[in-house]
Amino acid sequence: MYIFTKNTQIICLSLIMIGLIAIGYGFYSASKTHYSDDEIKEKVKSISYNLASTKNSQDINKAKYDSHHGSKKHKFSDLFHAVEKELHCHFSEEEIASAESIDDVIYITKHYFHAKKQRPWSSLFASNLFFLMISLAGLVWLAVQYISQSGWSASLLRIPQAVSAFLPYGGIIMLFIIITGALHWHHTFHWMDSSLTYEYVVEESMQTDHPIYTNEKGDGIISNANYDYIIAGKTAYLNIPFFILRAIIYLLGWCLAAFLLRKFSLKEDLEGGVKWHNKMFTVSAIFIVFAAVTTSTAAWDWIMSIDTHWFSTLFGWYSFASFFVSACAVIAIITIHLKYKGYLENVNENHMHDFGRYLLAFSIFWTYLWFAQYMLIWYANIPEEVTYYQIRFESYHILIIIALILNFLNPMLLIQDRDAKRLKGQVLFVAILILIGHFIDVFVMVMPGTVGTHWHLGFVEIGTFLGYLGFFTFVVLRSLSSVPLDQKNHPMLIESKHHHI
Repeated sequence: MYIFTKNTQIICLSLIMIGLIAIGYGFYSASKTHYSDDEIKEKVKSISYNLASTKNSQDINKAKYDSHHGSKKHKFSDLFHAVEKELHCHFSEEEIASAESIDDVIYITKHYFHAKKQRPWSSLFASNLFFLMISLAGLVWLAVQYISQSGWSASLLRIPQAVSAFLPYGGIIMLFIIITGALHWHHTFHWMDSSLTYEYVVEESMQTDHPIYTNEKGDGIISNANYDYIIAGKTAYLNIPFFILRAIIYLLGWCLAAFLLRKFSLKEDLEGGVKWHNKMFTVSAIFIVFAAVTTSTAAWDWIMSIDTHWFSTLFGWYSFASFFVSACAVIAIITIHLKYKGYLENVNENHMHDFGRYLLAFSIFWTYLWFAQYMLIWYANIPEEVTYYQIRFESYHILIIIALILNFLNPMLLIQDRDAKRLKGQVLFVAILILIGHFIDVFVMVMPGTVGTHWHLGFVEIGTFLGYLGFFTFVVLRSLSSVPLDQKNHPMLIESKHHHI
């Protein structure tokens, strides 16, 4: 029986506290300096007027000359710097250079404050998504062991069972994020904004807080300047009621499978025989089919719809490969932790070898899908596809390089050799780096579509990740300590005990 020690609990609770402080600070800092769109518009115009009035005629003539000759950068850089000083914000050189009018300056300023308000929500979403999907992928890993009649893993199946225990917790938070998005508390899923999907608006309602939108032309109805025909064309699938319903179906199906596999496993301990093992085989087979569909559709819903104009037929596979290899890393880390603590006597270097092969194989698979998706989009050069990579390669290229190093070069260089795969310390080191690398991968999936170029990897993001790490670890280890660590009547325990490769 695994003992969840007080020292480990204290570490987990300390990480949770760091996470709560980080996310609390994120929401506090976002609300402290937030301006409404109307306030930003008036302030930028006022700053522009004051700036123009303080210039002497020579400066004004020079600005007119530059404007006439297409050189607007210097003119608007002064305005941007004045806005930065007055509103305590910051703009990139690309944003300053892209401004062609005062309306562009207003739009860029609005975008900055929208991104700042969105930052804590995006951090919460990225960390919750990462650990929720690891929990799901751990359940997939468990189901695969049953449907493949795998013998080598029979001694450690309690670990993926415990990993899947996080599903209800992450699922509830995911539903909270989705519902609050539908209530417009945040803009993680910007397609939820009804102004994007209606072609017309009632003119009299435009100056109110809640404009009335419609798709029917009539008296007093004018064209909606915010209408997006691409997003409007996807409303049959991307609409709030159906979106929430799908999320509930996903989470209920996943949690039910996790509950049944754990329940039947404990029944097997008590009664023996193959009755419960056969039931677990059946549940696993049904779940794998369900997961094959829902892992892709959940990726479309929760990740790909953030960049609503973009789509990729590879994305479901790509995102699942990232989460699956992360789950393999988590299972390996927990297994090695238990070995260092003196548990799992039947687990030996041959099991470590298999973990090493999992990590290496699926790291290569993830890299293949990453490159295949990128190459096809680059080669086709279709505007609605290349925009996905454009912002990432321009503003997130450092993180992309780090992710490729950690997720591909790291396992390729450190555990490709047979002997390296059999070393607990080396597999542990590689698994930890893979886990970090794939969180960065998820970060790059989420942030460009939610905060754009105004991204940070600071206290809010790292603190939230650490908080979730503590939360996830606490749930998993508590689940692990509540049942016997070793299964008693699994029909392949002897094969696992004598596993040799």
